[in-house]
Amino acid sequence: MTRPPSPLTAAFHKGHPALVAFITAGDGDTAANLDALVAGGADVIELGMPFTDPMADGPAIQSANLRSLGAGTTTADVFAIAADFGKRHPEVPLVLMGYANPMVRRGENWFSVNCFKAGVRGVICVDLPPEENEELKWDLDAHLIDWIPLATPTTDAKRLPAVLEGANGFLYYVSVAGITGKQQAAQDSIEEAVARFKAATDLPVAVGFGVRTPEQAADIAKVADGVVVGSALVEIIGEYGAEAPAKLQELTSALAHAVHTARA
Repeated sequence: MTRPPSPLTAAFHKGHPALVAFITAGDGDTAANLDALVAGGADVIELGMPFTDPMADGPAIQSANLRSLGAGTTTADVFAIAADFGKRHPEVPLVLMGYANPMVRRGENWFSVNCFKAGVRGVICVDLPPEENEELKWDLDAHLIDWIPLATPTTDAKRLPAVLEGANGFLYYVSVAGITGKQQAAQDSIEEAVARFKAATDLPVAVGFGVRTPEQAADIAKVADGVVVGSALVEIIGEYGAEAPAKLQELTSALAHAVHTARA
């Protein structure tokens, strides 16, 4: 059976680069915060699955994980949040992003089935290398859920085919060799990496880690198919709490305008 076109890939082919917005599930009023991201113009949503040891994340997202877990958020809650989001915004694809333990501890099929039931369009697993992701990747594919690969500045030409094998949706380029939120790669290094990846795959290439301002986002969108923003949005939730949605919409709107018009 031929796999139908990916809604995630389609989100990067609207005639302009895509804005991918990340927040952590269970951190604050997640439904209201997600609605604010959509109202601000986000094209794709990444919903973080809270985890006790988020080793790839900087202080902002680590704190969001702690706030979420402290509020009692469970994996079942994450799926419920995703399902409710899909009912409100069926046109905006949602990706779950997180770590292997919550995804595989009950079995890959359990996770894939629940993703399918919740309307999740794709999955990013931060700490599962190609040598260990086969079962989860192909189980998700059987349920028409995209496996979104991560590439980094150290992903060379020899390694890239293994990273891309079985991938769908888009390629997420982690533009710095470090944790989220604290540093940004030089523009010329981003341009070189995006060109290299686009020569190796037809998947859209989205660039993240360290993107905080509309100006930074616009520069990246001139060469990439999408821009991922997380820590700057998560910090708003941590600072403003119940008042966060209005602030999230304001920043998302500025980011979306910058990304969508970068090539105009």
